[in-house]
Order: sequence, then C-alpha cells, then structure tokens
Amino acid sequence: MKKDDNNPLRFETLSDAHRAFGLPNPRHPLISLINGAPGWSDILQPTQPHVLGFYKISYKPKLGGKLKYGQGYYDFDEGGLLFAAPGQVMGAMENEDAVCSEYTLLVHPDFLLGYPIAKKIGQYGFFSYATNETLHLSDEEKATIMSIFKIMETELNSRIDDFSHDVAISQLELLLTYANRFYKRQFITRKVVNHDLLQKLEGLLTDYFNKDVSLNKGIPSVQFLADQLHLSPSYLSDMLRALTGMNAQQHIHEKLIEKAKEKLSTTTLSVSEIAYELGFEHSQSFSKLFKTKTKLSPLEFRRSFN
Repeated sequence: MKKDDNNPLRFETLSDAHRAFGLPNPRHPLISLINGAPGWSDILQPTQPHVLGFYKISYKPKLGGKLKYGQGYYDFDEGGLLFAAPGQVMGAMENEDAVCSEYTLLVHPDFLLGYPIAKKIGQYGFFSYATNETLHLSDEEKATIMSIFKIMETELNSRIDDFSHDVAISQLELLLTYANRFYKRQFITRKVVNHDLLQKLEGLLTDYFNKDVSLNKGIPSVQFLADQLHLSPSYLSDMLRALTGMNAQQHIHEKLIEKAKEKLSTTTLSVSEIAYELGFEHSQSFSKLFKTKTKLSPLEFRRSFN
C-alpha cells in the first residue's frame, strides 16, 4: 500500500486491501472473495480517496441513486452490484454508501492472464460506470448473483488443485455475463428516462453545431456530452447502444454528417471551410469520415445533390 502526500492511497495488491480492511491475508494472492457477514461494519476501512490495482465487484444490500421519474421509481430496492477497474480513483469508503458490502470480489489482472477473459473484461463498460449508475437487482436477479458468490466462496475456500484456476475463471465469466444481462434489463426498465436523455443529447449536438461551437472548440467529445448529461462516458455509450444501436461516438458522427450535408447542399463553402467550421483540424479527416458514412466524397455528394 502506497501513499504520497498529495495523492490517494494506492492498493497495489490484494494483501494491501485485506490489511486495510483489517482482514487476514487472502488465501490466494490474486483473487479474494470477502464475505461481509456480521461484524463487517466494525472492520477498518479507508477514509480517503484510493486507487486499486485490481478489479473489484461488490454487492451491497442497499444502493443509493435510485432513479425517479415523475411520481414513480424505476429501480429495484433489493440492493445491487458496483464495479471498479484497476487504476480508478475511488472516494473514501465511509462516504460511498452508509451500507457496507455484503460480498466483495477482488481479482488481480494477473489472475486472468492466459484466458480469453483477460481481453474480454475490458469490453464490459460497467467497470467504468459512476457510483450513481450501479446495477439495481430484482429479487430473482439477486438470488442468481448471490448463488454465484456462494459457489465461488466454497471453491476459493477449498483446497487448491489443478482445476482451481479454471473453475474460478469460469465462475467469474458467469458472474460478468449475468451482470451484463441485468444491465441490459436496467436500460429497458429505465427506457422512459433514457429516451429523455436521448432527446437532451440530440439537443446538445444540434446546438453545438448550429451555434458554431465546433468552430472554436472542435468536434464534441463523448466526455463533453457525458459531463453535460451528468453521466459517465461508458454508461452514456452503453445506454445509447441499448436504445438506438449506436454508441455516443456514432451519434456525434451522425449529427456531424447531417450538418455537413446541410452545408454542402445549401452553401457555396469549400470542403476545407466546411471541415473547419465543423471542428476538423484537417479537411482530409473530414472527407475520409464523410465518405465512410455516405459512400460519397463531399464533392461527389454536392454534385449528386445539385
């Protein structure tokens, strides 16, 4: 465990985390499942920002950030899952939630080496979601997740043999597959609210290009849009993909091409001038994107339109 005067605590190893939690050393140096049974609330926890050198998956019996729309709530009350990837700065644990985790799984990236999941785990966007974008579980979903945790707990507390690593990897893959499935369900149950967010996104992009903000600030980034909507970039992209089949970057490109077509068909601006107004540093980059999206070069589009 390391800490510079002006930097967060850094937990490089699982042993670092166990010591911070006041727990015995993990049975395995690269994977640990902490059961937050009675007495967990009395365990010492970091009270300042910290960075983990490993993946963390926690089940909390109660979650903040329950989504309200109109007079109704769109999330379940049965607790849910929080995810964190290596290198993320996390807040002080005592301030993250008044309710402590019931199960916490810690997995060092080295444990995944040699398995397909080592690459695949980076494709799960929920590892970089914000705390208020956590996965709320129904009773049935909770039962599924808890059963996997209990099977993992039994396996990790058993004698290590030639099959232990393969079995643990399979159980982790199953846990992540279900989490991905349940997040897709959450996007559906939040559909009304998410459609409002989609409309706000469209309005942001329309204003951005119509008011020539791109002329001064360049092409809008996914981070910029996420900040305006108070979402994490990963959650925004996954939400949009669930609603429209396109991620946030693709939405930016769609709006950009729409505006480019308008300028090509209604003005006499050159391709370079249009590229500049849309936020491109180089007109070649604009022309390449335009042709990728429309199968025509900007000049070919202008000629075909006229």
